[in-house]
Amino acid sequence: MSARVGVLHTVPGLVPVFQDLLTSHRSDLEIVHTVDPTLLSRAVETGITADVDADLRVHLAALRDAGAEAVLVTCSSIGEATVEAAGTVGIPLVRVDAAMAKAAAERASAGSGRILVLATLAATLRPTGRLVEAEAASHEGIDVTSLVVAGAAATRSAGDQARHDELIAAAIEQAGEVDVIVLAQASMATGAGDDPRVLTSPASGSAAFLAALDDVSAVRAPRARMRG
Repeated sequence: MSARVGVLHTVPGLVPVFQDLLTSHRSDLEIVHTVDPTLLSRAVETGITADVDADLRVHLAALRDAGAEAVLVTCSSIGEATVEAAGTVGIPLVRVDAAMAKAAAERASAGSGRILVLATLAATLRPTGRLVEAEAASHEGIDVTSLVVAGAAATRSAGDQARHDELIAAAIEQAGEVDVIVLAQASMATGAGDDPRVLTSPASGSAAFLAALDDVSAVRAPRARMRG
């Protein structure tokens, strides 16, 4: 039996990325993608205002009503607000950066305790930074530093993906003595390179979402049998 899920994006280019990641592990998935770039542009310009929060609830309710068992949100900038909105709407939700933040804290705890969070937008740096810091708080001696990669967001918006990736790669190269480099946005993964310290969110976030979906399905199956 297939499972229907929702994925909420603010970057249209991430639709095929997550379609491939999710279906490569679960061929039975029916994925409903919702894309609203204005959520990100408004969050960058004015923060999570009442209108952004209202639209999040509208999108999540629409996915719920379309039969989605759970939702993955691929935008870190709206991650915190989306979790709260999902609780109001009543649908399970996974933040794409949650698994990455946990892995970063665990890896740093086993090393020297230094994490660098990179983002191309300050609007993303704050929520992902808070998420990483919350995970780090469960360990001793972890220091979290956050940095915006100057110019990367503008070059990507202008259509220069190659320059965007070059700026991210340069920031990684200049990171210094850290155990972990967290790329806060899923869209930054194209500039990750092969530095073993780098963590990106698409693969780990998709894996965490599929694990959560298994848990949701396990809970719902007995209820379905009872109704039958």
